[in-house]
Amino acid sequence: MKIVEQANALVETNRLKDYLLARYPQCHDITNDKALYQYTQSLKSQYVKKSSPLSKVVYDDKIHAVQHALGTHSFVSRVQGGKLKSKNEIRIARVFKQAPAPFLSMIVAHELAHIKEKDHNKAFYKLCQHIEPDYFQLELDCRLYLTQLELFSPIY
Repeated sequence: MKIVEQANALVETNRLKDYLLARYPQCHDITNDKALYQYTQSLKSQYVKKSSPLSKVVYDDKIHAVQHALGTHSFVSRVQGGKLKSKNEIRIARVFKQAPAPFLSMIVAHELAHIKEKDHNKAFYKLCQHIEPDYFQLELDCRLYLTQLELFSPIY
């Protein structure tokens, strides 16, 4: 409960932006879908090598990060001819196009972990932390970032 009280104090005193900028002074430079795909592919080849390939990684306008998900992972299988074809797609909320690099890393780690682990279980979070060691702190700070965007203004 102490974390909630600290977050509320930052909001009430309008110091949330200062807190975020002190921790994350710059936003990343991955601003298009091609760069996002390459970034994600590089993390995938480093941490989840033996998994099915990614067919698409994009920023998505339709994901409203504050109310819904930060990103989505979809796995589609279909029979084509006599073969089973499958596709892994990752979509990241467009709001993260201008966000701190560690937040993008955390979201990509989360979606890549879903390639191996479909449910949010212990193995899933262990894989998230393997890809992004500060996963839980980044998830908390990312929620604070979204609060800043919703209540006030962008930090960059």
